[in-house]
Amino acid sequence: MDSHSKSEPITEVKGDTSSRDTSSSHAHPVTDKGYEARHQDLDQAYWYVQESSNAVEATPTELRRLRRKIDWWIVPIMFLCYTMQFIDKVSLNYAAVMGLNQELKLKGNEFTNAATWFFIAFLIAEVPNAIVLQRVPVAKWLGLNVILWGIATACTAAAKDYVTLLTARIFLGIFEAAIAPCLILISSQWYTKSEAAPRFSIWYAGLGVGQIIGGIVSYAFQQVKNPTFSGWKIMFIVLGLVTVIIGFITLFFLPDTPMKAHFLSEPEKVMLLKHVSVNQTGIRNKNYKLSQALEILMDPALYLLVLVTILISISSGVITTYSAQLIRNFGYKPPTAALLNMPSGIVSIASTFIVGYGVRHTSNRWAWIVACCIPGILGGGLMSFATSTKAGQLAGIYLVNSITATLIVIYQWTGANVAGQTKRVISVALVSGSFSVGNIIGPQTFQAKDAPDFIPAKITVLATQSAAALMTVVLFFYYVWANKRKGATPAVEDNLGMPGRDEERMWEDRTDKQNPTFRYVY
Repeated sequence: MDSHSKSEPITEVKGDTSSRDTSSSHAHPVTDKGYEARHQDLDQAYWYVQESSNAVEATPTELRRLRRKIDWWIVPIMFLCYTMQFIDKVSLNYAAVMGLNQELKLKGNEFTNAATWFFIAFLIAEVPNAIVLQRVPVAKWLGLNVILWGIATACTAAAKDYVTLLTARIFLGIFEAAIAPCLILISSQWYTKSEAAPRFSIWYAGLGVGQIIGGIVSYAFQQVKNPTFSGWKIMFIVLGLVTVIIGFITLFFLPDTPMKAHFLSEPEKVMLLKHVSVNQTGIRNKNYKLSQALEILMDPALYLLVLVTILISISSGVITTYSAQLIRNFGYKPPTAALLNMPSGIVSIASTFIVGYGVRHTSNRWAWIVACCIPGILGGGLMSFATSTKAGQLAGIYLVNSITATLIVIYQWTGANVAGQTKRVISVALVSGSFSVGNIIGPQTFQAKDAPDFIPAKITVLATQSAAALMTVVLFFYYVWANKRKGATPAVEDNLGMPGRDEERMWEDRTDKQNPTFRYVY
């Protein structure tokens, strides 16, 4: 994770190099309340850098060492959070093959509805998330929600019928809604745009790891033979307790901003803030701006990001909710079906890392999304038309999992191309909510009348992946056109290191459209 992109400038942090103490932390004199008393258009990070007496010159070696230090502290916590949110979310999928449907006497489309209402709650909860995240510490909000969804997961074991199962899933959806917006905002604080791509991929690989662990967990708890307390109930309790523990780790060890990172010394904090200032997306600004919220309504790029997210998420909703059941319908026993679902995780992990590191070194986010959609299209075709062979059907399910990597590109794309704190917070919540819309539509394509082959749902996978690839190309051309419109103004990278560079402009709370030196990545 230490390679340095050729296009990424190294920002110098000039000052007194004789007092280069990077081994201990020092209290900074300015508090949050002090920041708010400053010019409201300037980010808190700007005032932190200006009032620091520990400014030093950052060398490439020091930046690599600093990135490595941050990687080992920040990324593992985000990875654990994302792994558990996926396992807890799809645990219903595994519980279904463990006898949940029969024990709770679910009828018709009740299982589908329980899966769908998770995402309806998820979508609704993005509205308060968009409001809260600009006002509260992001890491604390994440930790609190991880604890609460862990409790909701454990409470699923108490479900007695459809209504109680539905209640548990709704609460799980409400609390899990914070995960994507929080991780996008946190990741963007610590890395430049190209550096962020592989780090996004690492925590997002928790999805693939979750698929593998979920299969093992499901297989293990299916070996529990207890007539009074079923294996799926024990599974929910154990998963919930693990999640709660991770939530407390997040609450106490994940810093809200680089300025509050107790594991960094004062010179290291300043070094980092100067380095990431090239993003022009800011770190923290609590001042809500209605003009930035309204700008979202007039931004074609966000409409396209939302549309692509919905199209891709329809397929992911089909696979994450029903893959284990589809495999079981091929004639395999439940424990075998759980194990056969594990290669899906391997495909997810491989595609996520390939795309993350590909974006880091070649950019071309649009091309990587299209590249992931192609095996998704092939997989949808195999699922739809290779109905006479188990091998073809299994291959189709595995191939469709390559599309999971596209979502992390979209998340990172949103974090990189949207500036202005109010616009950023609302935009990441909007894209995360779009993920819910796709996952609401996806499971609804599985209707009881179409069992056991569910051909309409499989054709939906094929069609939505094709449309997503097309819309991604359209988004690419839009960003190229938008950058050409700004062509008369030099990009910020061209000005770095020039004498008299106005550092304030790097930290002003301006949107990507308002800032003439902002350039979109694609």
